[in-house]
Amino acid sequence: MRLFVFGLGYSADAFVRRISGRCETITATTRSEEKAARLAERGIVPVLFDGTAPSEAVRAALADATHVLASIAPGEAGDPVLAHHAADLAAAHPDWIGYLSTVGVYGNHDGGWVDEETPCRPVSRRSRQRVEAEEAWLAFAAEHDVPVQIFRLSGIYGPGRNAFMNFEKGTARRLIKPGQVFNRIHVEDIAGALEAAVEAAPVTRIFNVTDDEPAPPQDVVSYAAELLGVAPPPEQDFETAELSPMARSFYGENKRVSNERVKRELGYTFRYPDYRTALTALHRNGWR
Repeated sequence: MRLFVFGLGYSADAFVRRISGRCETITATTRSEEKAARLAERGIVPVLFDGTAPSEAVRAALADATHVLASIAPGEAGDPVLAHHAADLAAAHPDWIGYLSTVGVYGNHDGGWVDEETPCRPVSRRSRQRVEAEEAWLAFAAEHDVPVQIFRLSGIYGPGRNAFMNFEKGTARRLIKPGQVFNRIHVEDIAGALEAAVEAAPVTRIFNVTDDEPAPPQDVVSYAAELLGVAPPPEQDFETAELSPMARSFYGENKRVSNERVKRELGYTFRYPDYRTALTALHRNGWR
């Protein structure tokens, strides 16, 4: 496997670490020379790409890639990978392309269940951009006969990004909005689902990568406090709480997301099927 990664962020990096032993080469884009040096120290070939213009280094590296993971968020101008390197991807014709998206594309369903066949009705601008990017990737797959798999991720957490860290930073809050639930996904299960997808038949498909148990956000905070042996923060009414517009917008999307397709078609078993299993493991093994 010769892997090329557009945007080596938190989730993509977990995947790279998981499968690095199976890769002949790993190439990844970065915006900064400083991060490029750190990637090189890990044996990852860095190429500079800021999403605003095509890169000759990207073009050259893509020509040899067998697998491509795109983990760069779209903007007003659309998906930056397709905007600048669609022709290069088509020419390379990799065995597999994965695109990391979000369950935000489903919008609000008042707590009802959604799956991959549920029509998207995004609420926020960023979710609308994600829907447009997904559509562009699916159109690319159809036009060039290249398998593209879209992975819709729920709220991501894991080492260095979790409820315990919020307690350490003094930002843990218990916001109460009756009936509100969210799905979550441990970063190691993202990596595991991607690995299962790479090993499966390369067909264009959409997958929800999310845990088994959509739950109220205040329950997660309370459970983290219990593990830490501290009092949970006081409850705050969502309607009167001081929140940024982005934070408030997340609460406008209330749904339960099914992961049955990942289990059934990829044969993946989630290591952390709910927040209690994950937080218990993080508390035991280190959450930083």
